[in-house]
Amino acid sequence: MKELVTFIASSLVDNPDAVQVNEVDQDDTVVYELRVAKEDLGKVIGKQGRTARAIRALLTATAGKTNRKARLEIVE
Repeated sequence: MKELVTFIASSLVDNPDAVQVNEVDQDDTVVYELRVAKEDLGKVIGKQGRTARAIRALLTATAGKTNRKARLEIVE
């Protein structure tokens, strides 16, 4: 799932080398922390958060197949 988030974020931004995804286990949930360059933050979030919501939906659907919970946090 980490690769999925990395692939999607890298495809959206102008500076794909700055994309970093950290995987953190918290209780029964896996938290993915996404970091991008400051100038690309708006591209990952999208208008009114639509792009971020879509990425979260894909992540949740993928996690559901493996019977786990996943959460995406976009970190500045």
